[in-house]
Amino acid sequence: MTQTPEKTKQKTLTFFIIAGEESGDIHGSQLILAIKKKYSNCQFIGHGGNKMAEQGLKILEHINNLSMVGFSEVIKHLPYMKRVMSQTIKTIKEISPLRIILIDYPGFNLRLIKRISSLDIPITYFILPQVWAWKESRIKILRDFVDQSLSIFPFEQDWFKRRGVNVSFVGHPFTELNPPKISRDNFFSKHKLIPDKPLLILLPGSRQQEVDQHWKIFLTTVQLLRLSTPELQVVVGKAPSATLSPLPDHIYVEENTITALHYGNVALIASGTATLEAAVMNIPMVVCYRMSFFSWFLIKKLSKVSFASIVNLIGKKEIVPEFLQNEMTSENLYKALRLLLNDSEKRNSMYTGFSEVRKVLGKPGAYTRSAEAILKEHL
Repeated sequence: MTQTPEKTKQKTLTFFIIAGEESGDIHGSQLILAIKKKYSNCQFIGHGGNKMAEQGLKILEHINNLSMVGFSEVIKHLPYMKRVMSQTIKTIKEISPLRIILIDYPGFNLRLIKRISSLDIPITYFILPQVWAWKESRIKILRDFVDQSLSIFPFEQDWFKRRGVNVSFVGHPFTELNPPKISRDNFFSKHKLIPDKPLLILLPGSRQQEVDQHWKIFLTTVQLLRLSTPELQVVVGKAPSATLSPLPDHIYVEENTITALHYGNVALIASGTATLEAAVMNIPMVVCYRMSFFSWFLIKKLSKVSFASIVNLIGKKEIVPEFLQNEMTSENLYKALRLLLNDSEKRNSMYTGFSEVRKVLGKPGAYTRSAEAILKEHL
C-alpha cells in the first residue's frame, strides 16, 4: 500500500475523527500514527486530546470538556453537548471529509451517526459501543449507517455478526504495550520507594467525576492496609486532567499509569480499560466503581452482563473481584487487597486467569490492521 511520492502529492486524504475520553485519545493517536505511516498525505480534524494533537489532529473540542460519566452529568451539560453536536455537523458539511472515524464514546457518536446519515460520508467505528452490555437496540444504528466496524474484543465479532452487523476483529491494542522507558531502579528512586517492600498501585479513574466518587474510599482503604502491612508503599496513577485532594505525603503520584502498573505488586482499580492493562501486565488487582444513585439505578435496570470488568467479561468468569456501588466500601476493598498481598494461591489463580485472557486478545498490530482496513477503501 506504500505510495509513490508523485501519487502522494496528488491526493490528500481528509478524515474527521472523534474521541471523547482519555482512553480514546490514546487509541486515536496511535491510529492516526498508523494511518500516516501507511499514507503520509493525510489530514485529521475533529475531537480529541493532547496525544491526538501531537499526531497532527486539528482539535475542535478537547476531551477535557467532552468526558462525562453517568446520566446525571450528561443531563447537566446537555446545552453544551447540543452546541458541540451542531458545530460538529456543521464542520463535517463544510469540509466534506473522505471518511469519518469514530472511537468509542457511544453517547455522542451514535447520535451523530443518525444526524449525518443523509450526507453519504462513509463511517468507520473503531472500538465499538458495548451494546452487548446494555441498550442492544442501538445496534440498529451500526447496522444501518456504519459501513466499517472494527472490533478490539474477541467475543464481539460473532456477537455482532449474529445480529446482522459485519464486524472485523483487528486484535486488541494492549497486546503491544511498550515496556516503561524508566528502569525499575530509577522508578523506585524517583518516588523514594524501597524495592523489596510491597507496592500498591491506585487507579481511581481518568475522569474527575470518577475520582471524586472513589478517592476518599481509596484513602481509607490505604489506612486500613497500613495497619496490617506497615511497610506498604503506595503510588497513585493520576490522569493529567484529574485533581487528587487530599493527597497525603506517603502516596506518590505517577502520571504514566502503565509504568505504575508495571512495577506494582497489587492494584486497586476503578473499572475501565485500566483493568485490562493490568491483566496484560500480570498485576493482581481488585476492581471497584461508584456512580450517582440515578446512574446506578438505570444501569442496573438496563445492563445485560454479569460483570463490570472487561477482564471478567473476556474470561467469562470472575477472575478479579469486583466491588460496585454500595459494595465498594473501604472494609471490602481492604479485605480483598490484604488477601492478594498475603495469599500466594489467590494470586496464582489470578495469574492463570490473566494468561487465558491474554491468549484471546489477538496478535500485535491492531492499529496497523485498522489503518490498512480504513485506507483500503480509498487507495
